[in-house]
Amino acid sequence: MSKRKKSKAVPVVIVLTVLFAAAAVACFYAGDWVASRKESALTTVQNQVEAHNEEEREKYAAAMAEFEKETASGANLAWPAQKSEGWDLLDLTNYPLESPSTVTMSRSQIMNNGLLLVNQWHSRPEDFDESTLVGLGNYFNWAVQVADASVSLFPVAADALKAAIDDAAAEDLSHYMVPEAYRSWETQNTYFQNRVERLSSKYTGDALIEAAKAEVNYPGTSEYNSGLSFRLQLYDRNDKEITNTKYSTSSQGIWMNENCWKYGFVFRFPLNSWPLATSTDKSFVTGISSQMNLYRYVGKGSAAVMHYMDFCLEEYIQYLEEHPHVALFEDGQLKYEIYRQYVGEAASFDVQVTGRARSYVSSLDNMGGVITVFEY
Repeated sequence: MSKRKKSKAVPVVIVLTVLFAAAAVACFYAGDWVASRKESALTTVQNQVEAHNEEEREKYAAAMAEFEKETASGANLAWPAQKSEGWDLLDLTNYPLESPSTVTMSRSQIMNNGLLLVNQWHSRPEDFDESTLVGLGNYFNWAVQVADASVSLFPVAADALKAAIDDAAAEDLSHYMVPEAYRSWETQNTYFQNRVERLSSKYTGDALIEAAKAEVNYPGTSEYNSGLSFRLQLYDRNDKEITNTKYSTSSQGIWMNENCWKYGFVFRFPLNSWPLATSTDKSFVTGISSQMNLYRYVGKGSAAVMHYMDFCLEEYIQYLEEHPHVALFEDGQLKYEIYRQYVGEAASFDVQVTGRARSYVSSLDNMGGVITVFEY
């Protein structure tokens, strides 16, 4: 009896063993299949993540390139967009200076830096200081021709004139001479009184003074009284033909009139088609209608704006009174930022400056303002 039961149990064990083995094999292959599916899904996710990351990297690179392009211009990104070609003057009146700080300055320190307005309506200040004037002959060891040793300018104007004459010489243009520059109050007064005396037979009282003013500036109101202006002509003591050449139509005159702004000068009293065919008459603003080859130093930044906007000095200062914060761009690059603030007649004052600029120069404008030109 027990033997039969034992003999039947053997097949059952075998069957169970086979079933367990089959189940194990099935589980093994099922595990491989699941693992394979998991690996495939993971690879898919990884590829998707990598593709997304690559897309984000490309977006970031594009954004950085655009940012670098914009910041390379030197402009504050909050400013209005500027032209990418040519000159462009932005009105930033409603925008403050970036990273501002203040510097205490005195009137005497910045009075003669270039923008002091001197004309028949605005006499030079009573505290005008001529002590830093230099005689061009001695200052340049006679490398610049002058009428005599008394021909003088402030150093900023003298240095700029020398740079312009040197560059003209590199273009084979020479023989410039400065026949006249600074006039003292006393010299101007002598000229004026001589004119009064000549006209005294025709006029009396206020009429005499006004008649004299029409021909000679009242002392302190002549551009020559600024120490920043000078007249040019051609001269060669060994060649009368050169000496007698009309300056404004000579190659030297044309070159200087076309390029003086690059050195910080402006032609002070332009008239219609004079000195250049493109010149605009400014006599209604300057009050001067006579042809004088007179140049005025105003600084490179201001000269560039005046050249681009076709301003004379009076128009430029009036523009800054109305638009006290501007920026000048060339081909999309920030060249100059100009900021005017009113300080009145105080002996010293705090001037706002920005830490972004490479350098800056402040100047009194004789209209109660300080004009600071930042160079980039």
